Amino acid sequence: MKKRILGTAVLAAFASAAHAQSSITLYGTLDNAVAWFGNQQGKSGSGGTFQLFGGNLSANKWGLKGTEDLGSGLSAIFNVESGFNGNNGALGQGQRIFGRTAIVGLNSNSAGKVTVGRQYDPLIDLLQPLTDDDTFGSGFATPGDMDNYDNSYRTSNSVKYTSPDFSGLQISTMYAFGGQAGSTGAGQTWAVAAAYNHGPFGFGAGYFRANSNGGTAATFDGLNPNAANFATDSLAITGGFTSANSLQIIRAAGDYAFGKVTAGLAYSNVEYSDYASAYGNNNSTKFNTGQLFVNYQLTQQTVIGAGYNYTKGSGNAVSASYNQFSLGADCFLSKRTDIYALAGYQKASGNTISATSGALVPAVASMGDFGNDSSNNKQAMAMVGLRHAF
Repeated sequence: MKKRILGTAVLAAFASAAHAQSSITLYGTLDNAVAWFGNQQGKSGSGGTFQLFGGNLSANKWGLKGTEDLGSGLSAIFNVESGFNGNNGALGQGQRIFGRTAIVGLNSNSAGKVTVGRQYDPLIDLLQPLTDDDTFGSGFATPGDMDNYDNSYRTSNSVKYTSPDFSGLQISTMYAFGGQAGSTGAGQTWAVAAAYNHGPFGFGAGYFRANSNGGTAATFDGLNPNAANFATDSLAITGGFTSANSLQIIRAAGDYAFGKVTAGLAYSNVEYSDYASAYGNNNSTKFNTGQLFVNYQLTQQTVIGAGYNYTKGSGNAVSASYNQFSLGADCFLSKRTDIYALAGYQKASGNTISATSGALVPAVASMGDFGNDSSNNKQAMAMVGLRHAF
């Protein structure tokens, strides 16, 4: 009897210790706004529209993440995250249950972290914190989010390694398996990035390349033209290029904080190669983007900011350019709830490739990465919203 009691006590103690070293967290964000978009193109015409528009500073999402201590500084980790439309409840990311993130991995305090599954690429992990995306989101994003500034696109079937923080320096690399029999390179994606943060200064750079398997599927969302699995942020801006056999993204970003002011600069080069157009399939078009932002901490709870974006396309007769101005204000009512306002204006010029015909057409404006394409080369927008995190 004493042995049974002792054994039960030992098992209970072990279970309690194991539970104490493990954790699971439920989290999420709800973000919605009353918005106005000018010159929006519709099925029955075009004009200014008032609408509810969600996921502006943060995506509407919920997720589970957990860790288990395996000892000696090693932990098992997981994270599954689902995106959804806050106005009608529909699943996001091509109707995937866990379309935002679905990973499992190991994390070592001394050796770094390895994760596998559907996840963000290293450029998002290390460069996004150096831009104004974490503060003002979609309103300050590159037109059509072609360089993944606002982390619209993810990579499936991927393995990613992220190093520990070496006195402010961090490195990350990723490879995604295309899974095509007889053609190892078809559909594969790979990326590498590094960032250095020291006090008020931060700088990072990265390289990303994704291939498709002939223009019908890819591990990277941004090269999948299948509407059942993926919808581009702006048909007018990037819709004519998503059939590309390869996509290359080069990015660099830096920021500096002094007193109540934070300022940043960023550059990206995006190249779509071998996409379908009226001129055939052996085409290449590049988009170069320069960005800057300035934020001012008005009070402890309130930040205001302004940003400018210039994007220029060239190659295969494309001459499109996009000038974009953005304004934002965000006021926290508590640690988890804030109200915000965004406004912006974009003007497009030159010619680009049509998403429907593949022919050369006049460039159309589409503010940020909201996806509400204009009916002409100009668009203004304004919104007031509420965000709650749990």
